[in-house]
Amino acid sequence: MRLYTGTLFGVAMAALLAAPVAAQDGKVNLPRQIAWTAYDVGSGGYNSAVAIGKALKDAYGVDLRVLPGKNDVSRSVPLREGKVPFSATGIGATYFAQEGQYEFGAPDWGPQPVRLVIYCQADSALGIGTAKDAGIKTLKDLKGKRVAWVVGSPALNENIAAFLHAAGLTWDDVTKVEFGGFGASWDGIVNNQVDAAWASTTSGKAYQLEASPRGIHWPATPHNDPALWERLREVAPYFTPIMATEGAGMSKTNPYEGATYPYPILITTPKVDADLVYNMLKAMVEQYPNYKDGAPGNTGWALEKQKFTWVAPYHEGAIRFYKEKGLWTEEASKHNEILLKRQEALAAAWKKVEAMKISDPAAHEKAWTQARAEALKGFAKVFR
Repeated sequence: MRLYTGTLFGVAMAALLAAPVAAQDGKVNLPRQIAWTAYDVGSGGYNSAVAIGKALKDAYGVDLRVLPGKNDVSRSVPLREGKVPFSATGIGATYFAQEGQYEFGAPDWGPQPVRLVIYCQADSALGIGTAKDAGIKTLKDLKGKRVAWVVGSPALNENIAAFLHAAGLTWDDVTKVEFGGFGASWDGIVNNQVDAAWASTTSGKAYQLEASPRGIHWPATPHNDPALWERLREVAPYFTPIMATEGAGMSKTNPYEGATYPYPILITTPKVDADLVYNMLKAMVEQYPNYKDGAPGNTGWALEKQKFTWVAPYHEGAIRFYKEKGLWTEEASKHNEILLKRQEALAAAWKKVEAMKISDPAAHEKAWTQARAEALKGFAKVFR
């Protein structure tokens, strides 16, 4: 897998866009080269994408280039600009992007027309990983500790905020330590610059911390604490409980009582050709047996793990594939239509705010918050 960053990015993209389409044994049609953006090197999402890429290369001769991005915005820019057709990302570039929240509420962004393809719902969790020597036994013990804040990554930062909220804390109760990327935040724990950061339990960085002198501990989100879970879902309704058995510091005999949502999430945009999306999904499903053991948590890509009434709509190419498999139901179709209308309402509200030509960031945020709330009247609350 070659990685392209900096000045090489444009060259790589030109090659990818010019690549001819290769028909593979009459079943899968994909470009000989294709690119995804993904989380930073060493993350669970990056490792998962690399394993999928190897399976595609071995089966079809397709070269999947995995382009790492340090945060949600850097992963989203190439997708928005049509430089890549897919991103293997997290909740930030999916849910927050669709909703136009946090960094995606900035004047140069706005709500994004996200489309789902497939996601990974593994037996792992997502949570705040801490250095074992920091003495953080419970979420409440984060008070006064050094906690990583990743610039331009609302998914990481707001999920930490949600866990803090569940424990009756806020960012004001901890020492915020800023990092430029996901990988750097976890290197910061190993190097004793910080005590806690957000990740998937199967992240390569989490395993590195486990093997370091500091060790690793994941403070639980106890499933028998309804008040904690009510507070968590007040600000992050996409979480579900899990007894995680995959990840650093846990096993089937030593599970972690945590929380989860799908990760990575393969997304695209409505502008991407339906045939390309269909064939990408078809290839991933066909090759699942060949990459499911290629990275921790990859078993979560299985078809039986997919639910079709989540927080963002599916791409028409993906819907075609799921219909052929007999998985796309009337309920899924109705839910998808509601989400599409939600995106349309958000896009219309954003245009109204843009027309105001507000230069002051605070005033722009206020205007967007008001316009967004008005536009979503009548829609089910899926975000505060």
